[in-house]
Amino acid sequence: MPKIYTKAGDDGSTGLYGAARVRKSSLRIAAIGDIDEVNACIGWCRTEAEERPDFDQILGFIQTRLFELGGEIAAPTGKYQAMDDTKVEEVEKVIDMLQSSLPELKHFVLPGGAEIASRLHIARTVCRRAERAVVALAEAEEVPPAAIKYLNRLSDLLFQLARTANRLCNVQDVAWMPER
Repeated sequence: MPKIYTKAGDDGSTGLYGAARVRKSSLRIAAIGDIDEVNACIGWCRTEAEERPDFDQILGFIQTRLFELGGEIAAPTGKYQAMDDTKVEEVEKVIDMLQSSLPELKHFVLPGGAEIASRLHIARTVCRRAERAVVALAEAEEVPPAAIKYLNRLSDLLFQLARTANRLCNVQDVAWMPER
């Protein structure tokens, strides 16, 4: 078995799929890193979702899609295409399904509630950061538009999953009430 370390990145560079080496501080590597962090957060959420097979299935599917998205961002030459509008629509269908069983929102919701909901809110905020990183990359280089759409919808899905988790745990969403 080969060693896990190659020493190739010791100079602060890394290789992209089908492309030359780039600096680890590049916008592309930042976006890939943020997508990877969302994926890790969702893996953390899954450890709390073990007793809810429906949640675990949704979260596992998201992890697969995020891995595909990271691969696409790592292939600036377009040699690997993962995201398209059908994948965005998949997320929308799950959001709609969850929405149908939730009470109407009448106020902003603060992150919190049950343990799983709190974790999902953290994943949502990390997803928003990944979205911002991909938008920044798109301002400098070509990025598939579906990549940005996917992350935007995914943060909405994570919000709905957090609300659903609170409902299933019989915990109220934490309502934001402005001080007056």
